[in-house]
Amino acid sequence: MPRFFNPDTMPQPASNYVQAVEMVAPGRRLVVSGQIGVTPAGQMLEGYRPQAEQAWRNALSALAACNMQITDIVAIRVYDVAPGAVGIYREIRDLMLEGHAPASTYVIVAGLAHPDLLTEIEIEAFSDD
Repeated sequence: MPRFFNPDTMPQPASNYVQAVEMVAPGRRLVVSGQIGVTPAGQMLEGYRPQAEQAWRNALSALAACNMQITDIVAIRVYDVAPGAVGIYREIRDLMLEGHAPASTYVIVAGLAHPDLLTEIEIEAFSDD
């Protein structure tokens, strides 16, 4: 079982995430490529909130395909081109993760693979079963 923690020797998180996750084998590791606001049918959604929600749905569907749970997520990496959207992102993340708090990185970037994309979300999961 991964250990989610905030060492006393590090700054405490600014929102619902942890500073470190320790994983010990044996187990299964899942790395999900960056997910974007495009539906499985190929439709790119418009606006930050719809894109972020769809990116999360896409990432969580990979988790489900491996019979993993939200609590198996150990790390998130988010790349946004929407400065000022961190509050919306945190709201969506907290809703999608149902209170689970993995390690997290949030980066503002100049652009993504398509000029209309506003966010990309990667997740990493670990299950000891």
